Amino acid sequence: MTAVGRAVRETVSGLPRQFWWLWTSTLVNRLGGFVVTFLALYLTVQRGYSASYAGLVAALYGLGGAAGAVVGGVLADRIGRRPTLLVTQLGAAATTAVLGLVVNPLAIAAVAALVGLTSNASRPALSAMIADLVRPEDRVRAFSLNYWAINIGFGVSAAAAGFIAAEGYLWLFLIDALSTVLCAVVVYVKAQETLPVTDAVTPVAGGGPPPTGKSADTGVRLADVLRDQRFMALVGLTFLLGSVMQQANSTLAVDMGAHGLSARQFGLVAAINGLVIVVLQIPVTRMVRRYGNAALLGVGSLLMAWGFGLTVLAGSVGFYALTVVVWTLGEIVHAPASMSVVADIAPATARGRYQGMYTLSWSAAAFAGPLVGGVTLDQLGRGAVWFGCAVVGTAAGAGYYLLLRTCRPATATDVIVTAEPQRDKPQEPVSG
Repeated sequence: MTAVGRAVRETVSGLPRQFWWLWTSTLVNRLGGFVVTFLALYLTVQRGYSASYAGLVAALYGLGGAAGAVVGGVLADRIGRRPTLLVTQLGAAATTAVLGLVVNPLAIAAVAALVGLTSNASRPALSAMIADLVRPEDRVRAFSLNYWAINIGFGVSAAAAGFIAAEGYLWLFLIDALSTVLCAVVVYVKAQETLPVTDAVTPVAGGGPPPTGKSADTGVRLADVLRDQRFMALVGLTFLLGSVMQQANSTLAVDMGAHGLSARQFGLVAAINGLVIVVLQIPVTRMVRRYGNAALLGVGSLLMAWGFGLTVLAGSVGFYALTVVVWTLGEIVHAPASMSVVADIAPATARGRYQGMYTLSWSAAAFAGPLVGGVTLDQLGRGAVWFGCAVVGTAAGAGYYLLLRTCRPATATDVIVTAEPQRDKPQEPVSG
């Protein structure tokens, strides 16, 4: 067997079949994920609104997503992962289609918030389901593969979206909605419930409060999650870095438009992010697997910080593309490690709530990042935006390293909690 074949086999083998159906549903959804990436460009170029208004709408999308993260996390622990996924995905499809049809500025802002709420409410359930299914030692690999699917879809959709937008922006909204419906169909047909029902548990390694009793939804409340100081510090740092990352979905498009670049050129530059992740996510994950999460999150944050910082020098398609490559390398290192850390910290029956709070950090960033970025661009200029990204991202990287450098990864023996085995579900104990 060749080295490449062996590497591929080691990467994809040993994961439960249901994980691959979730992977497929993610890919289908992201192949049509046009709206968030092109929303700022749609509002400023197609509708003629200012950068500040585009930032406000993106911020309201993030605000809705913040509410959705919490609601979705609680529902995933209370009614189950599968029904939460179904309801929220169908809601996301409906609201996305409506967003492409409304023209009143107040209506656009309100519907954008609803799109954020419904779209984000599915993420804690999906992440919790992956953590339920996959053994602790395989979680970084599983989350890396899922992130790979996200970016295969993103790369294709970003490249195609510019051409589709040339035929009419409404098609972006309608195709996005259709892909979300198809994602819900895959979940409905192939996914089984993974929410564990436990008789007893032992404390988990990450310091999170253990659940008690026989019900799958007892013992851990949102207040308990908020009292988990290490986890909430992680959430705060992720909010800072997420605010930097959100400039790719808002300020970057406006900045490129101000340099006379077209929607098609922005789409091609944005597609580089997905392309680099598709090509390098798996080999880079294999290369850095010997390093701890503290180092991975620190280095990943620095690459993202200074990749965005370099944008202050950009004025051509080529230079914008170079900056995207730099911060994408940071994203490749950061993303699987951060998702694995959350899965390690969370108790098994509270994974929805923990993943919800983690998702909340990104949703809050999706609110604050575009708003601050748009206002800063209007009032202080592009230099302040991109230099600020470098400073904030560097601070987040240092914080990650200091917070996690003494935190060992969870193993399969850290908690003895199992649900009644499901078909496709591994029989080994699942770590909290």
